Amino acid sequence: MKLNNKIVVITGASSGIGKALAFEFASRGASVVLGARQYVTLCELTEQLEKQHGVKALAVQCDVSKEDDCVALIKQAVATFGRIDVLVNNAGISMRALFNKDLDLNVLKTLMDVNFWGMVYCTKHAYPEILKNKGSIVGVSSIAGYKGLPGRTGYSASKFAMNGFLDSLRVENLKTGVHVMTACPGFTASNIRNTALNKSGNQQGESSMEEEKMMTAEEVAKRIVYGVENRSRTLIMTGQGKLTVALSKFIPAVLDKLVYNVFAKEKDPLLK
Repeated sequence: MKLNNKIVVITGASSGIGKALAFEFASRGASVVLGARQYVTLCELTEQLEKQHGVKALAVQCDVSKEDDCVALIKQAVATFGRIDVLVNNAGISMRALFNKDLDLNVLKTLMDVNFWGMVYCTKHAYPEILKNKGSIVGVSSIAGYKGLPGRTGYSASKFAMNGFLDSLRVENLKTGVHVMTACPGFTASNIRNTALNKSGNQQGESSMEEEKMMTAEEVAKRIVYGVENRSRTLIMTGQGKLTVALSKFIPAVLDKLVYNVFAKEKDPLLK
């Protein structure tokens, strides 16, 4: 897919991978529709995108956990640009709490509402437009969708659900021309760990990991956009991620121990 003059809708576009995706798509000539809760931030981004890349950009305030907001996002995109070629389901939140340590179950529900249902709502309502143009549906998932991570039960569950949904959708569209891609970054330097929910549902405020050693959001964005252009099926973006997927298939018990040891070494570890 050549992206020049294409219309791309991105959720969770106010920061991190979503923001980087907006600039990467715009740099290749695509007009972008940015959805997120932080409307003022989105408006600032649209100004930057239009000045730097000469494309059109639209900001839409959107909480993807609310279906009506997702409907409005898609309707505004079509009303403004007349079409949608690519939908990138990027909006997501994380968590950090042990399931058996007084975890409020509303934390898990919140993660499913944003990470999984937000993708479902946007995909459902954008699908007719994407089908017309034989466009792309992208889900920004995670290696946590292949291997459950301790202290992230809700996050892993939402990403497993995302992977299963996209896999089914891909098979359903083998003969329609619609491209479905699952993108799985490894650990990425962004604010997702700062805003991760603790056992009570409050943002933890500080990352528990060494952010400087992670992939940048810009590198993730470049790989995702390249995957859209080449209509890739699945993107596993790091060596660690590829190893995790392989070990989960062949020696899962060994992988359990390796993952435990990694998370036992994070700052203020949950695993003692």
